Amino acid sequence: MATVNLGRIKPVFRGAYNNSTAYVVDDIVTSSNETFIAIQAGSGNATSNASYWTKLAAKGADGSNGTDLTSTLTTQGDLLYRDGSGLQRLGAGTSGQVLQTGGTGANPSWTTMSSDMVKVASTEATNVQTLNFSNIFTTDYHNYYFIGSALVKSNSHQVAFNPIQSSGNLTANRYETSIYGYKQHSGGSNDSLQIDAGSNDNNGGRLGWGRTSTELNFTVLLSNPLGTSNYKMHKYECAAMDASYLYHRTGSTVWTNNTNAFTGFRFFNADNGNCDWKITVFGIRK
Repeated sequence: MATVNLGRIKPVFRGAYNNSTAYVVDDIVTSSNETFIAIQAGSGNATSNASYWTKLAAKGADGSNGTDLTSTLTTQGDLLYRDGSGLQRLGAGTSGQVLQTGGTGANPSWTTMSSDMVKVASTEATNVQTLNFSNIFTTDYHNYYFIGSALVKSNSHQVAFNPIQSSGNLTANRYETSIYGYKQHSGGSNDSLQIDAGSNDNNGGRLGWGRTSTELNFTVLLSNPLGTSNYKMHKYECAAMDASYLYHRTGSTVWTNNTNAFTGFRFFNADNGNCDWKITVFGIRK
């Protein structure tokens, strides 16, 4: 019985085009992200040779308007966006900047994050009597907010604060008023609520006091420390709890007849003992 050669009955995929490979009719190859089928046997004939190859699948245009994206995005950190005409490059911003949209019909851009309340200082100290914040006040902020804690090391020691002047001295001529109370939470009735006032001593704002290993948590709001008017105002609040009592003190301090700007702020143990301190300072814009 005679044998009939039907030839190749289906195309054969041969992978990426190789100039040294011999191809036959209906071989399929890829080249430059496109697909070709052989229409004539041979080797060494590039896929661009229409006598040997027919294109089966063509790739689309690269990038914007036929431009390869590798020429649009040139540097590590580049971002791609579309403007009114096509794809564009946005180069990396500077350290700490964030990406900001301009809204519909506008291009994105890098911007520096801004806030009306900014952390300007933060300090921790262990087993020391005094914690100073020096030269932290600037004209950028009208008010400053201190948030912190003091772990008292000895029984019935008082924690206080006071501004510092350019001479390094603590400010004087102050008047303070506060409401102070404690509640016995262990079932007793030894409770107290008092209104306290004082003036012209070095304790400044008296935040409160605690027994051994009592942590006082407090906030202080300072207004216009660089001002040269006769009056500067502080408001403060402090809370603490030990094994028997819950303490709370809130008040305000006014420095009178004082036209010197404040250059710093001091927290200290007024009974000459030590504390563990954790305090953060925020500036509030005008």
